[in-house]
Amino acid sequence: MSANNDILLHVENLVMHFPIYRGVIRRQIGAVHAIDGISFDVRRGETLGLVGESGCGKTTTGRTILQLYKPTSGQVYYNGIDLVALKREEMRHMRREMQMIFQDPYASLNPRMTVKDIIAEPLVAHNAASGKEIQERVEQLLELVKMNPSFANRYPHEFSGGQRQRIGVARALALQPSFIVCDEPISALDVSIQAQVINLLEELQERLNLTYLFIAHDLSVVRHISSRVAVMYLGIFVELASRNDLYIKPLHPYTRALLSAVPIPDPVADAQRQRVILEGDVPSPVNPPSGCRFRTRCPIAEAFCAEKTPDFHEIKPGHFVACHFADRFL
Repeated sequence: MSANNDILLHVENLVMHFPIYRGVIRRQIGAVHAIDGISFDVRRGETLGLVGESGCGKTTTGRTILQLYKPTSGQVYYNGIDLVALKREEMRHMRREMQMIFQDPYASLNPRMTVKDIIAEPLVAHNAASGKEIQERVEQLLELVKMNPSFANRYPHEFSGGQRQRIGVARALALQPSFIVCDEPISALDVSIQAQVINLLEELQERLNLTYLFIAHDLSVVRHISSRVAVMYLGIFVELASRNDLYIKPLHPYTRALLSAVPIPDPVADAQRQRVILEGDVPSPVNPPSGCRFRTRCPIAEAFCAEKTPDFHEIKPGHFVACHFADRFL
């Protein structure tokens, strides 16, 4: 494990396979390779963006880090503590430090509970407050996410999507965590509301010294909010770099293809740039390709790519890539 005190979260060779069973006796016939050996660090106070196509393992990564899924193998160190090795009660205490903002604000809030009960649930579960303290804390949290404290006795169906997501943010902040996994927190919201939620998350990060793992599809949003960006494909990281390095000079063919699809608010520049069109579909995570996982869709793949898996290596300071031919783009 890294000895750098600036590192809050250190993930090492994390693997998460979901078994596939068949028959009456439930015999395992295979596994979904959701995560297949990823390693990375998250520094204190930064936002690490995580991007990739649907089904590549982004949400599973976030949930496995928080031990909502018990990993198949690998280590997750938080402040030097290996979360994978913790017993159930020990992990329960650690959850005060780590929280999650879920993707769908319509599904993640219990419709039978008031806003007060929803936000207070972590406080009650961890015996962090009682009696009048709960009411005061809920009102403080609602003000923190810029909502009227008088809304505490209303139900989720009385609010818009953006307001519901703010309630979800307030719930995540109830126990004063240091690390929050933001699992596509704006993808279910109207475009006009997305900027408000992003600005709120940035303000809260600065005010409360939070650290984010920000999972998203929208590469423009990730560029705006992230300090560094990791690109995921079929259960593995293919590139990890600072925001500017990744967006200005991507070194993996998959990253280059993703960025070529991002709209540019300049018709002339947009017409001049070269689009990279990927052929075919994402392979099945049940039976991923040999060698380089991206080779079946890669425009520069060669026969060698099917034989040897590229190492996820540091090609230049702070810039990691998993490609045999990444030096072509330097």
